[in-house]
Amino acid sequence: MKIALIQLDIAFGKPEVNYAAAERKIREAAAGRPDCIILPELWTTGYDLTRLDDIADPGGQATAALMSGLAREYGVNIVAGSIAARQANGITNTMYVYDRSGAPAGEYSKLHLFKLMEEHLYLQPGSAKGLFKLDGISCAGLICYDIRFPEWVRAHMAEGAEILFISAEWPLPRLSHWRALLISRAIENQCFVVACNRVGDDPANTFGGHSLIIDPWGDIVCEASGHEEILSGEIYLARVREVREQIPVFTDRRPEFYV
Repeated sequence: MKIALIQLDIAFGKPEVNYAAAERKIREAAAGRPDCIILPELWTTGYDLTRLDDIADPGGQATAALMSGLAREYGVNIVAGSIAARQANGITNTMYVYDRSGAPAGEYSKLHLFKLMEEHLYLQPGSAKGLFKLDGISCAGLICYDIRFPEWVRAHMAEGAEILFISAEWPLPRLSHWRALLISRAIENQCFVVACNRVGDDPANTFGGHSLIIDPWGDIVCEASGHEEILSGEIYLARVREVREQIPVFTDRRPEFYV
């Protein structure tokens, strides 16, 4: 599977600008004929949380129209990052996934809200797992802060996921944590990790980039810079089975004692 990670510099609180930029980058990435394209977290608005009542996407409809159309046009799977979506119960930080036909393949709202960036004051947490399938492959999609909760990642992997897609706005000062946590999640779950971060600045933060693809052994397949770019890499799913057979972590688990 060939994957393109779109490492964007997000315009703070300007959905129209960001939709145009994402469309342009997806069309550019699609020229390389990837099987899957992924975007970062909150790419339509950035962390302009105080204005989400005005700029969040109602029901994710605008995002769905654009991403579904692009997926269908290019015959590519799109993990459409996450956006601020206005739902009946408030605003969520939600990831939408579309298959090659443009049909919805998955949806996940961020379970763990990051209080350090005041998400809990403006967003409603999700309550369901981020499992989905692309081209028959079991996948999981999580968002940024979620990677600090290994038990939440393992809950997805225990159901057979082989690729973990992460969309993030991870700040530059904690870039070492970003790399260490992602490598750890790959090793302990014997899965591919595909992690797309943003770059650039907002009024309160500088973001680190360094999007990554990591294999089930914890080796880095490819890594982006700290600047806006499209990162491409290939993964081979047979590698998941090889590593899981070599060190049978999942069959050796004893979850009855994990309380």
